[in-house]
Amino acid sequence: MLTTGNQLKAARALIGMDQSDLAERAGVNVNTIRNMEASGIGPIAGRAQNVHLVQAALEAAGIEFLNHGQPGVRVRKQAES
Repeated sequence: MLTTGNQLKAARALIGMDQSDLAERAGVNVNTIRNMEASGIGPIAGRAQNVHLVQAALEAAGIEFLNHGQPGVRVRKQAES
């Protein structure tokens, strides 16, 4: 689950996606992404629906969210052929 601004930044960095591309994919304003990331290590403030849309867009791009005691992200492993 997407919980912190730094987790969001890390997810974008792993797949090389900029804020405007993510905003477009999630169907939110780029300022929404900026505000989410501005929360840093703290919890993301804002509408839960927007957080869900951003998380879904990142997951569709191959990100997996980890929350085993503290927030983390990784690129999802591709299925082996």
